[in-house]
Amino acid sequence: MITEIEDYFTTGCGRCPRHATADCATQLWAKGLHDLRRICRSAGLTEAVKWGHPCYMHADRNIAIIGAFRGDFRLTFFNAALMQDPLGLLERQGPNSRHPDMIRFADAAQVVARADPILSYLHEAIGYAKAGLRPPPEPRDLDLPDELSEALDADPELAEAFHALTPGRQKGYVLHLTSTQTPATRIARIAKARPKILAGKGATER
Repeated sequence: MITEIEDYFTTGCGRCPRHATADCATQLWAKGLHDLRRICRSAGLTEAVKWGHPCYMHADRNIAIIGAFRGDFRLTFFNAALMQDPLGLLERQGPNSRHPDMIRFADAAQVVARADPILSYLHEAIGYAKAGLRPPPEPRDLDLPDELSEALDADPELAEAFHALTPGRQKGYVLHLTSTQTPATRIARIAKARPKILAGKGATER
């Protein structure tokens, strides 16, 4: 995966064979992505690369992250459970997502057309970060294997990425790990799965 922010907008995230080709999703949506980047920066957010994507932060708190796919591109909000969404712009990423957390764009021109609402949503999220607010913990019926709990405690980046996964993807990793009874094998599987977890992918995704 890339580590420099400019690389994302010129060559892509580096996670698939289409990286640095005209067929990369970042090139298909180049105009919209650049407009989205401009809006995020105009909100006063700092820019970093996380999981191969542009992540926008305030005071070391993740606010939103940009992603591009073949069929659309998205601005996804962290701590989405706090968002009020008065205009109904937020969508769920999938059926297992607990909260609507992303603004999806199927046309590059939609970014400029929605510039004011996007900026308003960003400022709302920044306000929560400034106030130190986080969503209250939600009950989960997921019992993590000891090896996974220890790995998450020792690796903050992995922990953040794992907890950002949908509940279905998290459960998939738990099932993958608990399908073996050998602690050493579970540890090896966690190490092998780390790049996929950081990339936001499930255990069975390529």
